[in-house]
Amino acid sequence: MVTTPSGSGGDTDNTGISSNMPSYRVPTHPVNKPCSFEEVIKGSRFITRIAFTPSVEQAKSFIKQLNAGEPDATHHCWSYIVGNPDSTTLIACSDDGEPSGTAGMPMLNVLQHSGLGDITAVVTRYYGGTKLGTGGLARAYSAGVKRGLELVNTHLRIYTTSVSIITSYDLQNQVLYLLHEHQADNIAESFSDKVAIEAEVPQNQLESFLSSIEAYENKQQLRIQVTDDSA
Repeated sequence: MVTTPSGSGGDTDNTGISSNMPSYRVPTHPVNKPCSFEEVIKGSRFITRIAFTPSVEQAKSFIKQLNAGEPDATHHCWSYIVGNPDSTTLIACSDDGEPSGTAGMPMLNVLQHSGLGDITAVVTRYYGGTKLGTGGLARAYSAGVKRGLELVNTHLRIYTTSVSIITSYDLQNQVLYLLHEHQADNIAESFSDKVAIEAEVPQNQLESFLSSIEAYENKQQLRIQVTDDSA
């Protein structure tokens, strides 16, 4: 996986990485230090927490952590998106005892329009004695997530595939050139009678890269192993 800090819009970010790579923005905040926003509405205290959760298990663990840490709260409503926000089906939400459709779905709708993936939002409510009504609840929960997202720091997550190459010293520079040409990252070399090169190649560059070294492989001038460990 390659990550880059939040940058300006357009066809490339501030690292020069093309925006047509299989990638999406994610929060930088871990579950033990989530991004937080708090407000009081008609006496009820609403605390929004947003964290990076790259798996369903981590999303559920984050939610469970807040439930266990604040058992006196009236509700812990939540929503999450795991994976690429443009294609993922790993989404879920919960009203946690609030009237149906007044919390989880409004929160999830905000997340789905944020363009962020691998994200969980939990809004904790401490009831203050005044009912807000279904419309007021939906506005409170969605607004909490919107305001929280304004504070979130993000970076770019790019799907990559690991490649391991064993080659001769004669081809070392050529292989490195081709890796750089295909925007590979985390390139590492080790040396013995041959050169061993490890790298992560963006998935949309992989086919082109493999084609570029196919002739060397066919002549048994190098060996390559591909490991699909995307993102």
